[in-house]
Amino acid sequence: MADFWDDVRQIAKEVVAPFKGLATVAAKLSEKKTTISYPEFRRPMGVRSRWRHVLNRYDNGMEKCIGCSLCAGACPSNAILVVADENSNVARFSPGERYARRYEINMIRCIYCGFCQEACPTGAIELKDVFELASDTRKSLIYTKEMLLV
Repeated sequence: MADFWDDVRQIAKEVVAPFKGLATVAAKLSEKKTTISYPEFRRPMGVRSRWRHVLNRYDNGMEKCIGCSLCAGACPSNAILVVADENSNVARFSPGERYARRYEINMIRCIYCGFCQEACPTGAIELKDVFELASDTRKSLIYTKEMLLV
């Protein structure tokens, strides 16, 4: 007899389950919608969001990057290439002895971990909250120094 009542309870649970699901859906229908008109209005990104890389400059226009390659060493996906060169008295690009003559980030390989930003001693590289990174060609997803400088 106990098996019969266990079966009845099981059938009752299975009959009630779809109505519980419908109740959940009905509760969600009354909530405020989160859909926005995207291109016109942009939802604010989280404080810890990390997307597009930028290379910062000092207020006087000199580059903060000193070509130390610590960002490239910290990158787990090997997406950063830094080729350093010496500053001269005639052509000075950064306040240090060296500067990054060539700086590239392969955005196809980047995993947006932020290790490059943490490793940079001068605060030259920074990940901003700009997330529109789509492109038609793979070549345009390799960001050069000129594309990254702000």
